[in-house]
Amino acid sequence: MLSLPLLLAAALIIPREPPLSRGFQHFYNLRCEEAIAEFTRETQEQPTDPRVFNHLAQAILYRDMYRAGALESELVTGANPFLRRPKVEASPEDQRMFDSAIARAIQLAQARLKENPADTEALYTLGVSYGLRANYDFLVRKAWKDALRNATNARKYHERVLRLDPGQIDAMLVPAVHNYVVGSLPWHWRVLGFLAGIRGGKEEGIRGLELVAQKGVGNSIDAKILLCAVYRRERQPQKAIPLLQEMIRRFPQNYLFQMELAQMYSDLGDLEKALAPLRRLKQLKLRNPGAFPTLKLEKILFAEGNIQFWYNDLDAALANMKKAAASADDLDLNTGVLAWMRLGQIYDLKGQRALAVEAYRRAAAFAPESDAAKESRGYLSSPFRRKKTN
Repeated sequence: MLSLPLLLAAALIIPREPPLSRGFQHFYNLRCEEAIAEFTRETQEQPTDPRVFNHLAQAILYRDMYRAGALESELVTGANPFLRRPKVEASPEDQRMFDSAIARAIQLAQARLKENPADTEALYTLGVSYGLRANYDFLVRKAWKDALRNATNARKYHERVLRLDPGQIDAMLVPAVHNYVVGSLPWHWRVLGFLAGIRGGKEEGIRGLELVAQKGVGNSIDAKILLCAVYRRERQPQKAIPLLQEMIRRFPQNYLFQMELAQMYSDLGDLEKALAPLRRLKQLKLRNPGAFPTLKLEKILFAEGNIQFWYNDLDAALANMKKAAASADDLDLNTGVLAWMRLGQIYDLKGQRALAVEAYRRAAAFAPESDAAKESRGYLSSPFRRKKTN
């Protein structure tokens, strides 16, 4: 899915966002299998349209990210998030499907460019293909050089679109993301961005995302979702709240937006408002177990317990985290390992060292290569203590 107000005239254009296709209605409501089925049908009905193959590839990638718990903004917090993302596991069949869809999209777009090198739709579509491939290389394959090369190609194609048509607001998304990411890296990594021709910074990237969110056509939703993660990382959660509330109204089956809303209120220091979306989800799930079919009750309990942990409500946090950890095998890998680590930290704070050590061992064994597992191994010799704040 994945800068700027190039011309004031372009910034004054306010296009009307088109209605979403059935495939993207499924996609944004977390109905991954239905989205993939719909996009597959589109590729069969429109076999010469490169865009539908990009849609299919995007749905396949995001299904794997969702399964790994890699769609929550909590994964983009911390000192160096863009380098520390956990690897997203994908089956050989998923990788084959993704590669096939991207290859077909690129082939079709390049064929159109042979006929008309100034075809902005083909250039834009080609940039999307390379952007998706860059994401896949980075998140799934962990192929850093390939990811950088494909990301550079994506940016170049979209910058070419903007030179030909400065009013193509959607084409500003990729350059904006790249500016923000490179601007967020340590200086010695930022050199790679400079070598790839990325000269912008974080502020420029945020302005670009805000422009696409406000005035984009096809990329407005994606820009708003990205901004929520960016605003949280930049410690501006108050800016994310209205965007999340809009997404909740538009895509009521996507529970991740409600869980993100809880995190934003938590960051603002409002415990009751932070817990309210989670309690609504829990009540809906208890009344109707079929609601949010891909959401486990224990995932909600983990989120609730996590917020209570940070607010030092240890008894309530312990009750929730014990239930989440007990069902860790049924949760995504990220949530499962964090549940065990957080349980150990709660026990440490309550002075129950033996139970804490056992929880840390479970975390370390659950996902041995994860950051949470590595952190947990450190607590085996030194009990967790909260850092003192001034």
